[in-house]
Amino acid sequence: MIDIGKLYCGGQSTGDGLRYGAKSGPDCHGNRPHEVQALASERRPIVVWSTTRTCNLKCVHCYTDSDNQKYAGELSTDEGLALIDDLAGFRIPSLLFSGGEPLMRKDIFSLIERAASKNIRPVLSTNGTLIDRGAARAIKDAGIVYVGISLDGMEPVNDTFRGVKGAFSRAMAGFGHCVAVGQRVGLRLTLTRQNYGDLHQIFDFIESEGINRACFYHLVYSGRGGNLFADDLTHSQSRDAMDTIMARTKDFFDRGKDINILTVDNHADGVYIYLKLKEAGDARADEVRRLLAWNGGGAHSTGVGIANIDFFGNVHPDQFWQDYNLGNIRNRSFGDIWMDESDALMKGLKHKADYIKGRCRLCDHRDLCTGAMRVRAFRAFGDPWAPDPQCYITDEEIGLDDEKKEELRKMGELFEMPAEIAK
Repeated sequence: MIDIGKLYCGGQSTGDGLRYGAKSGPDCHGNRPHEVQALASERRPIVVWSTTRTCNLKCVHCYTDSDNQKYAGELSTDEGLALIDDLAGFRIPSLLFSGGEPLMRKDIFSLIERAASKNIRPVLSTNGTLIDRGAARAIKDAGIVYVGISLDGMEPVNDTFRGVKGAFSRAMAGFGHCVAVGQRVGLRLTLTRQNYGDLHQIFDFIESEGINRACFYHLVYSGRGGNLFADDLTHSQSRDAMDTIMARTKDFFDRGKDINILTVDNHADGVYIYLKLKEAGDARADEVRRLLAWNGGGAHSTGVGIANIDFFGNVHPDQFWQDYNLGNIRNRSFGDIWMDESDALMKGLKHKADYIKGRCRLCDHRDLCTGAMRVRAFRAFGDPWAPDPQCYITDEEIGLDDEKKEELRKMGELFEMPAEIAK
């Protein structure tokens, strides 16, 4: 995650210790910060558990290709409770209950309660349409520390992407119910060609509705979102989107609005912020570079700081790589699977800086990003160590001159960016 308020505006949030190794005071809600981390590489992973494939919506870009039906073979309640105990033994910091739609599981609150009782921070990722006042109270009482409700833009765009008319209004009602019971809640939006032009309207909506946290996700090619570049932003659109997100976040910050804005799944965003600050002669540029280097970007994400367990107990490098299995928790403990580097992909993911190729290998800012999303590279080029096709930082900005390009050509590493987005 790239915290726009922290990096671009010089603010602070409760995630500073986790993301940047920096201590900060409580936010204006009294939430205490994470403890300062020794090294990003020493993290236990945040685990995304896809608790069920069943979902009451049919989203265009769903990475699990979920539908409103029952799927055989999903982990039972007893298996889910045993899994949580196992994860607690491995000392994971947080468990994100995802889906499908996790609220479709009848035992979801028992599972959440078990995680909370084991000192694992439970987080809920939901489409929000099933949250009435009673469900909101049950979510809070079970111990959920944060609810992320997914939207895909304003109402017409959202309902088209979600495949169900009325999904937007029901999700916002769910948001309101969470606020009413004092549950910490925010919005999650995936940036696409269909909604990026509405960003100013979305920011107006965030302010008018009293939303104090919003995460803007870059599209990752997986599941029904695996049609590669059909909905993805072009590089110029990504830059425009970041300019808007940064400007509107700065406006919130300057007016004293406590609204936490983050971008997710593209560490190039951090590099872009650094370059913008440096270009403007901002004295904070060097400090931002230091914070980003501590985090390491993609070096400590997939395969290190983030993991996925699917509905059937299969372990994956992250939630977007569910076609690659590392093992199954029905057969081995999660910790044993996660720390096993005999798998070639897992070994590479744990040592990404030694494996990345092409323009990522020679980038002047590689220590800030370390190649970003490996699964996007794999989808686009068939090589998990190729450059992330969604890197919108120019050759000039990364110091890739003609001499370095010739070196890459001789090494067979001159990957051509897909024409559909490289504009």
